[in-house]
Amino acid sequence: MTMRLDRTFLGIDYGTRRIGVAKSDLSGMIASSYTVLTVKSVEDAVKQLSQLIGDVSPDGIVFGYPLHQSGEVSKACLEIDKFILKLQESISAPIHRFDESYTSEDAHDVIHAHGKKVGQDKKRIDAIAAVIILQRFLDEQAFHSGNE
Repeated sequence: MTMRLDRTFLGIDYGTRRIGVAKSDLSGMIASSYTVLTVKSVEDAVKQLSQLIGDVSPDGIVFGYPLHQSGEVSKACLEIDKFILKLQESISAPIHRFDESYTSEDAHDVIHAHGKKVGQDKKRIDAIAAVIILQRFLDEQAFHSGNE
């Protein structure tokens, strides 16, 4: 089995005010914080994210998808679906939806583990949540490709 070692992914923690973005290394194995976009509207979000995706040219984009504990689609998932439809008009990279359950809580835990207080720094939470979403996706991809 040969694993491709030149694939980059972006992880997206979508929000109506801020979009946390994480980027994988070239091997598609390790996620790191990339940026947090501050947006004014859906149209602004599509414009900024499209430009960023064009600059990075990822092999795939991973959107955090906040499913209910039951696994059913939430209201937020429906909003993300609408956003993805608009985004797909201007980009060609494949889009993956990945359950983002508890990523905000996990982001808080990461911040606390480093002796920091979360406070009102929601940008930091969005950035870390995007990293967690992407890393979980990458880990699952590695697990599945190793079990083929």
